[in-house]
Amino acid sequence: MRQDTAQGPTPFAGRLSASVAGVALLGLFIFPYATYGRNFGGAGLLQLLVGGTLDFTGINPATLPDFSLSLLLAWPLLLSLLVVIWASVQRKSWLWIAGLSSMVIAIVAIVALKLSLNLEIDRLVATGMRLNKIIYLAGGANLGLALPVVAGLVAVVSSLSGMKSWKGRLERFRSALIPLVSILLSIVVGAVVILLVQIVPNSLTVPLSAIQQWYGKADLIWFVYSTLIAPITNLADFSRSLLLATPLILTGLSVAFAFRAGMFNIGAPGQMIMGGIFAMLVGVYVPLPAMLLLPLTVVAAAFGGALWGGIVGWLKARFGSSEVINTIMMNYIASGIFVFMIGSNSFAFLGHKYPLPFKAEGFEGKSAELQAGAKLPTLAQMIGLDKVGDTASLAWVAGLLIFGIVAVALQGRFKDQRRWIFAALGGLVATGLLWIPFTIVADGGLLEIRLNASFVFIALLSAVFFAVFLWRTAKGYEVRAVGLAPKAAQYGGINVAQNTILAMVIAGAFAGLTATHYVMGAAINGQFNLNLSLPSNVGFDGITVALLGQSTPWGVVASSIFFGVLDTGGLYVDQKLDALTRDIVTVLKATIVFFIAVQGFLGKKVTDPTPILEHKDPPKDDPKDPKDAHKDDAANDLKLNKKVS
Repeated sequence: MRQDTAQGPTPFAGRLSASVAGVALLGLFIFPYATYGRNFGGAGLLQLLVGGTLDFTGINPATLPDFSLSLLLAWPLLLSLLVVIWASVQRKSWLWIAGLSSMVIAIVAIVALKLSLNLEIDRLVATGMRLNKIIYLAGGANLGLALPVVAGLVAVVSSLSGMKSWKGRLERFRSALIPLVSILLSIVVGAVVILLVQIVPNSLTVPLSAIQQWYGKADLIWFVYSTLIAPITNLADFSRSLLLATPLILTGLSVAFAFRAGMFNIGAPGQMIMGGIFAMLVGVYVPLPAMLLLPLTVVAAAFGGALWGGIVGWLKARFGSSEVINTIMMNYIASGIFVFMIGSNSFAFLGHKYPLPFKAEGFEGKSAELQAGAKLPTLAQMIGLDKVGDTASLAWVAGLLIFGIVAVALQGRFKDQRRWIFAALGGLVATGLLWIPFTIVADGGLLEIRLNASFVFIALLSAVFFAVFLWRTAKGYEVRAVGLAPKAAQYGGINVAQNTILAMVIAGAFAGLTATHYVMGAAINGQFNLNLSLPSNVGFDGITVALLGQSTPWGVVASSIFFGVLDTGGLYVDQKLDALTRDIVTVLKATIVFFIAVQGFLGKKVTDPTPILEHKDPPKDDPKDPKDAHKDDAANDLKLNKKVS
């Protein structure tokens, strides 16, 4: 019997792998291989595979780090890419070995490069030079060395497409092709915008030659995109990304849940405002102990959004009115109530002035501060890193990741009980082994101080509720049925009106829970109150997040973190380059939405192929089988009864 590993990749996968490996092979020669470092303006000191160095910084250092090992590994990397191309074209079953080899060689070259840079940095520090004066801190791989890693990964995945044991798993990810291709196309469009807007950063006194322009433009594109995603490599910047991602997760879930019910919820801004108002009313004025006040304030935030969404759902169910128009109008009403309550200490009516108790004293439009019991702790406080010198291990994060990976990998191979036991053991072992290596010391800037418990206990748990409710409960099935085909659902006995209202109530509750982040978590200026600075545009960003996440809970979480990383990286791009600002992130978001709207220009056969049903003849009765003999007796009795009648 032929084993799964003896099967080669599919024709499309083979062509894709060969194309990407070909680009990576060519990129070794036509793109910068590595970067020694950069000055503050983004100009780089580049290492080419063929042609020596290219200095745009104007510093002309007397000595350079020893990159000999990294450069030497380029030639076995070149050979491995040739093998990947040949194996992809021939659709060899061992393509994954060639792809893995390319990845390993490229990663070893990158590690060797970083070690060389670190040695030079240590040497310069020992001479008394300050860290912020050393350009090598910004050194690392460039396009020429990064593309082989991508090519190797594509080759491995392409090889898995021909294995029966993996083919079914990869088929489940076909829906991810649309956002993935949309992101890739937006990167291409963004690169064009970058080249049109920004000149090659350099500190040279003479005009750049054609060769310098080519390498400089390639380095510029790499610098911008590597800076945009750089926050994932730094704990402090990544925590700031999570701070920006938290409200996006909740508003994205709000829009996505409504999408699943066949409705377009543009009312997340208004629902968020109402959630903030209700959270403020409970958190400021309800006298309860902290044990009761904190959960009641969270419930109040969800209730405010649910109320505002439920009104739209009722109008849709009762009168058939457009939820798009209603949610837009409800946004304006919520904004008016918001400004009315905390914009002034009094209001005039029929010639008389009446006091309002909601606005705090002073000129700033904000409410009074929440009671101590209604405030959410920061993530740094939760893990014991809120003070300088505190130590804590983040090994539990790796343990949770291993738990999830093992649980997914063993799906279908073991019974659920054993699968979860193995996953739990894997997570515990990983946590124990990594406890010391992942122990960190707080230095005051390790974590974003405004990142609060709403990320873990509100946003992520809301995503879990989304997944469980829609795909693990009968009511969730009804909501999805109404969204897919309301007339068919009604014919099947499902109450369409009731589920329409329910869907908008839950969608509104998700948006209302953003108040836990902004009001209870002091995400705005570090103040535990309802502030006129509440960023209502986050509600509209939830539409983009839901589209990119394909209206799935974990897709929404991933796309929210992705946008949070881009927004954080955009700040650094704005600081480094003159003509290019963080608006490049807005361009990327807009083009991603456009390409998702056109399904990434992918055909239906690619994203959702119709399964081919095999025609099988009905099984013939076996006269020797006693069961079939009974069938014949029953048929003869039926014929006899007909004759008698």
